[in-house]
Amino acid sequence: MNRKGLDLGSLLPDSALMPLRRDRLDPVPALAESREAAPVSRLDLPLKIDVWLVTGRDEVRSVLGSVDTYSSDFNHLAVQVGMAESENPGGLGFSDPPVHTRLRKLLTPEFTMRRLARLTPRIEEIVGECLDRMDAAEGPVDLVEEFALPIPSLVICELLGVPYAEREAFQEVATARFDLLGGASASLGAISDSLVFLREQVKKQRDAPTDGLLGMIIREHGDRVDDEELAGLADGVLTGGFETTASMLALGTLALVEDREAARMVREDDAAAGPIVEELLRYLTVVQVAFPRFATRDVEIGGVVVKEGDAVVCSLLSADRDGERLETFDPHRVPGSHYAFGHGIHRCIGAELARMELRAAYPALFRRFPDLRLAVPVDELEFRDASIVYGVETLPVLVR
Repeated sequence: MNRKGLDLGSLLPDSALMPLRRDRLDPVPALAESREAAPVSRLDLPLKIDVWLVTGRDEVRSVLGSVDTYSSDFNHLAVQVGMAESENPGGLGFSDPPVHTRLRKLLTPEFTMRRLARLTPRIEEIVGECLDRMDAAEGPVDLVEEFALPIPSLVICELLGVPYAEREAFQEVATARFDLLGGASASLGAISDSLVFLREQVKKQRDAPTDGLLGMIIREHGDRVDDEELAGLADGVLTGGFETTASMLALGTLALVEDREAARMVREDDAAAGPIVEELLRYLTVVQVAFPRFATRDVEIGGVVVKEGDAVVCSLLSADRDGERLETFDPHRVPGSHYAFGHGIHRCIGAELARMELRAAYPALFRRFPDLRLAVPVDELEFRDASIVYGVETLPVLVR
């Protein structure tokens, strides 16, 4: 099955794809050059409105933190790209207050540290099962297929309460959900398939709620949340927690393989794992740009006047590389704020769950396989091109 992620190469003009291009783990030099020339610049997109790329750290923070000045409502995007309102996938990403506020309150109890703690044993078990399969294999192992993909997929199954018998089907729709190689229509079809699956899960849990997120919301809120809305929330959890964490697991492993000191620290020093995970999140910033915002009034930002109705695209990757010595990965860096999970009211609600998975997975991987290394030259790896969620297609490794 193809895993090209949110690949926009066939959908946008080449001139607009620079913020999504990379040279292996790093942004192309043009991104920093654009930021240094002007933290806000116009993107060449075939729309009737101006689209602005925001690359400066302070400017990104300002846009993402301003609820009143910028709207995330799906209808703004739908009008520009010719989508029907009925194609709205729902969830948090494309909604404004008060709708966003109400939906986030439904999810927040499930994402508290107290609630997430119940998943810790299962996360460790899932990681261990993946390592066992890798250990039993002969020859090179694809770390993406055997480690990076199954961990977040199965954790989300646990979170949502998807029955074991249906988890293989869940993984199939989850993976297809992020494949845009066939263009916009294929992408919308995959989104539709995932929503069909999730609607079926919601209906089943109406009759017999589990201890997962869907069952919790159904028990506590009943008919105040309809099936369509609940399926949209579940799809948002899938969107935010599957491909992003899978990409972090694969790319983070590559970064650690290339920095043996960092790998040793993760393997031998429990206290180092947390800070290194934060540095990897900042350095890699796999979600390269935030969902588009639309100006609700004329506003000046970075010396540019953005007109009411204009679209604003924030480069999270650029913001996380904007600063002295931030262009490199430093396992000794004292953790600071970063934009890997976004910022403001749309900051990823599952950030702590992602951290739990990464903190469990990296140390376990390098403790089991201290000699883990690439099975092919790094130049032979296939990285995603022009992908909103950046990643590597396969990562062949030798474990012994």
